[in-house]
Amino acid sequence: MTQRPYTQLAEYYDRFFTSHRPAYRRARRTILGPLLPRVRSACELACGTGWTALEFARRGIKVYAVDLSPVMCRIARAKARRAGAPVVVRQGDMPTFRLPEPVDLITSEYDAVNHVLRKSDLMRVARAAARALRPGGYFYFDVNNRAHLEKNWSGASWQERPGVAMVMRGSYDRRRAKGCADFEWFVQDGKRWRRFREHVEEVWWTPAEIRRTLRAAGFQAIRAWDAAPFSQGHPRLPPGCRTFYLARKRLL
Repeated sequence: MTQRPYTQLAEYYDRFFTSHRPAYRRARRTILGPLLPRVRSACELACGTGWTALEFARRGIKVYAVDLSPVMCRIARAKARRAGAPVVVRQGDMPTFRLPEPVDLITSEYDAVNHVLRKSDLMRVARAAARALRPGGYFYFDVNNRAHLEKNWSGASWQERPGVAMVMRGSYDRRRAKGCADFEWFVQDGKRWRRFREHVEEVWWTPAEIRRTLRAAGFQAIRAWDAAPFSQGHPRLPPGCRTFYLARKRLL
């Protein structure tokens, strides 16, 4: 099972966590671009506020969007409704989700896969993705590596937006192979400021563990890309920090 879903933090996600979107769009264009003309249906797993799901829907792809957080689901539904996009949003957990029909493509971006509670849960996620795909379908996801969790999650950072300010305090636990982050933010309410807190953890795996798990779940033709070229020299994302994977489900 994944960790406790985003609750209050989900309401502010689109105000604080958008700077990475251009890099993800470049990665998607490079890695998935040749495949998308053949994709008729897709699922965005751990869809968050629905940004990627909407991009697929605008291409005429039938889209399911799945997220554990009921608040994220509500926001994604509202976005799809405003855009007039036929995105079907369903609440579900990455290791156990099910779709009403198999799809051609499953994507899980923004290091969502790292959010499972235990290293062993990666197999459950891979098997759930394989179950939801048509034979020959693709599973596309990215993960934060240990280098990123050690370098960029340790210490504290501060961000401000009109009417809200947020501090993140992070650390890396080598024994548990986990990055931990405590978010604390303050929202202006008239003359008062309300305080909220939320704890987030990320698990990491070696490339060998990921490939071994995908093969055991029924995937083949597993390819990997370092994220650094898509980030265009971002000082906090040198080579080795984040990896994109694309795996194809075996044909029957």
